[in-house]
Amino acid sequence: MVKYFLLFSIFFFISCKKTPEKKEIDTSAIAEMRAVVKHSDFENVLPLFQPEIDVWAEYGTLKSFLGRFKKASPKEVLSNSVELRDLVKAMKESVKPEIFNNPSFETRVNIMYNESLRLADMNTIPAITAKEVNAQIDKILEAFGAINAKINTTFSKKKFEDEITIDVSLIGLDTTKIDTISKNSILKKMDEKAKKLEENSKKKGNK
Repeated sequence: MVKYFLLFSIFFFISCKKTPEKKEIDTSAIAEMRAVVKHSDFENVLPLFQPEIDVWAEYGTLKSFLGRFKKASPKEVLSNSVELRDLVKAMKESVKPEIFNNPSFETRVNIMYNESLRLADMNTIPAITAKEVNAQIDKILEAFGAINAKINTTFSKKKFEDEITIDVSLIGLDTTKIDTISKNSILKKMDEKAKKLEENSKKKGNK
């Protein structure tokens, strides 16, 4: 009797080990990954300056693609993360309008590229949460807004320089507080004005 009992116990133990363990599925986490989230919009290039960057095709493609992230679920964001990374890289390595060839602008582009790399990496992390994905896409949209803000600032400064027609000293403008690019542009215009006055003066003297 004891012999049969031992055999039954061994058989029961083996059967229990073969029974697969049921894993609990976190349905709330799945629901959060599928929930559509509306993200804050990024700053846009002002309509006045838009024609100036229409020639930059890579920028335009990226801006159009980012539109789908303004209202999307974390799952959708991750499914598009690799393509987003590649588009940011394409913009980063593209031939930009000459006016943007400066360290300040490059820094903003590099920040966005690094954030896009981080988002693409999240696509390979099984335990990533919806909250983390949403926070990361917010960083990317913010980074793109910073690029647009720099574009607006750059063209606003250029517009100001192009409209200067009088000696800055007459309006009390301290040239020591103007950056190198602006200062050079102002001095160039002042020099051109001085030459014109000199030429006019010579013409009058010859009459």
